[in-house]
Amino acid sequence: MEGVRKSYGPHTVLPGLDLSVARGERVVVCGPSGSGKSTAIACINGLVPHDAGRIVVDGIELDHRRGTAPEIRRRVGMVFQSFNLFPHLTALENCTIGPVTVQRRDRREAEAEAMALLERVRIPDQAGKYPAQLSGGQQQRVAIARALAMRPRVMLFDEPTSALDPEMVKEVLDAMVALADTGITMVVVTHEMGFAREVAHRILFMDRGEVLQDSPPAEFFARPAGARMREFLDHVRRGEGRG
Repeated sequence: MEGVRKSYGPHTVLPGLDLSVARGERVVVCGPSGSGKSTAIACINGLVPHDAGRIVVDGIELDHRRGTAPEIRRRVGMVFQSFNLFPHLTALENCTIGPVTVQRRDRREAEAEAMALLERVRIPDQAGKYPAQLSGGQQQRVAIARALAMRPRVMLFDEPTSALDPEMVKEVLDAMVALADTGITMVVVTHEMGFAREVAHRILFMDRGEVLQDSPPAEFFARPAGARMREFLDHVRRGEGRG
């Protein structure tokens, strides 16, 4: 992302964001509410069109006028706060509908791969259940498996645990840790600082659409850049203490 700008009417969310993520890198983005984190990652795969600047994913520039967004979305998987599963499809069917209908893959091959992915996120026994029969943590893990079923090169996570009850957070984070071990490129918007410390190669702190700190976890926690970031970390730590 080079000089990426995004505004909603008179309100500027991203005044000119610069961000680079290397292949295989795991980057955690944190910051207070309204800092532009979710908008930034939604811009990466064109869910939110940016107003100016350049976004390049896997060598392809995102250009809505030239219609490159679908090409980029084939390379990028995304997991949202809400699970967005199809309620009328089982967990297995949620994971196979994309590969079969969009990528035209053989159904038996897609089902075998989907089962392997459900195994990876530790819920193969839930394959035949519908979303309403699953806990929030199980639904989010199906959502992760569904995104992976499209064989993306980059995975984006937009606060994937924020809609979960506290006891369900760990199971989703464990699935994400296991995913990180595969070497896939990950950009994760989250306030889960324990996850960031364990998994991230870099942690970015955003405020008002700008990156105020970009550093490895050890440096990030040892030397927070400025009062705004120290205040944020103190707030997160108090929240973790209550949990």
